[in-house]
Amino acid sequence: MNAHQVSQFESRLAEIYQKSTWLRYELPLHDFINLFPVKEVKGRVAKLDRPAGLELDRDTYLSVLVAFRQSFG
Repeated sequence: MNAHQVSQFESRLAEIYQKSTWLRYELPLHDFINLFPVKEVKGRVAKLDRPAGLELDRDTYLSVLVAFRQSFG
């Protein structure tokens, strides 16, 4: 994992946030990005967990997973 990959993931999260019709009304962009911290375990990027503080619809969560995979896969 490097800084470029993390930045790329955050940019993709921002795109998902901007496309959403409801996220803007629920929380600020910074908080949305912070819902998906990138963790490293034994030198590898750990799988994302569903955020506990916000119920994301299936399509939004799948978009986040695709963005994660594109950035770190």
